[in-house]
Amino acid sequence: MAEPGSKSAESKSSEPIIIKKYANRRLYNTDSSTYITLDHLGAMTREGREFKVVDAKSGEDITRSVLTQIIMEEETRGQTMLPVSFLRQLISMYGDSMQSMVPPYLEASMEAFRKNQEQFRTAVSGAFGAGAFKPFEQLAKQNMAMFQAAADMLTGRAKPGAAPQAPAAEPAPADELKQLREQMAALQAQLDKLAKG
Repeated sequence: MAEPGSKSAESKSSEPIIIKKYANRRLYNTDSSTYITLDHLGAMTREGREFKVVDAKSGEDITRSVLTQIIMEEETRGQTMLPVSFLRQLISMYGDSMQSMVPPYLEASMEAFRKNQEQFRTAVSGAFGAGAFKPFEQLAKQNMAMFQAAADMLTGRAKPGAAPQAPAAEPAPADELKQLREQMAALQAQLDKLAKG
């Protein structure tokens, strides 16, 4: 039987952990009954643990601003992921008529990336050796060009319907093309196997 005030494992997984933020900027984890730091919240996020940060006095949900603080901490430590051009474009969208379209667009993009990330890692690590990512550099450049074109369209820098310009590929010798085709076929076979499983 569970102790009074404790939660079952099932309810813990479905309910977010409540974190209280006090006026002195201290964070209190109500689940573990301990004071924690932004680093702890960052680790919880990476582990996929859901939490909600509330102002201890008013009860207001301040999760968004605390998550933004975590990103700022990571960015100042040299763990940069947000290019300056992206930040400028994001800032320029505030107050724009298209502002309401940005959150669902970014959310959908990140969700698609997250879903494919683990599947891609598994397939590549099982199918190839250490130099396996070289052939995918061009593909990554093309994807970034398409993302940039979409961002430009959202900010009004490009006309809707304009095709994104992919960087020009360097010509590859016939043997490199053959090797690339074989690697792509092996990767596709791995992805098909994962999709069926």
